[in-house]
Amino acid sequence: MAEILDATPHPNADRLYVLKIKVGDVEKQVVAGIKLHYQPNELIGKKIVVVNNLEPAVIRGVESNGMLLAASNGEMLTLVTPERDIPSGAQVR
Repeated sequence: MAEILDATPHPNADRLYVLKIKVGDVEKQVVAGIKLHYQPNELIGKKIVVVNNLEPAVIRGVESNGMLLAASNGEMLTLVTPERDIPSGAQVR
């Protein structure tokens, strides 16, 4: 589990955000293609499910250190979020 601390537009892409997230005590940066579906103020403070053990990837010139999980039907996209409040850093099993 992670908490979104900040969301800014990607400098080189129209559909991407650069998210600053907190996973337990560690802050990381993740690039996510969710800009068409969320405003930055909707994201800050939101708890999300992330894949945390990926090798870093460079996406349009910005390093991403994980991947958030989302569901989509082609038109609508929604982030995978916990049903109850749980601390950042909790593991999905």
